[in-house]
Amino acid sequence: MEIQSKARAGTMQSSDIMVFVEPADQLIIEIESTVLKQFEHLIRQRIEQQLATLEVTQGLIRVSDRGALDYAIDARIETAVRRSMEG
Repeated sequence: MEIQSKARAGTMQSSDIMVFVEPADQLIIEIESTVLKQFEHLIRQRIEQQLATLEVTQGLIRVSDRGALDYAIDARIETAVRRSMEG
């Protein structure tokens, strides 16, 4: 899949994650999180896995995490990517 336009998914509530995506020439992942020091590597790994599953190789992915679990990260990434394809 290709990120075609700006899109977002999620909320800023506790235990959720807000995901913003937009087109870019390379894959860039920016993470802001209340648990960044403890879990940045796990959050980044989960985002990368979901992007690989969706076959996304380019785009700017910005996330603002509030302690989301893996299933929420997966769902929000997928939703944002699919919304970006709706134009």
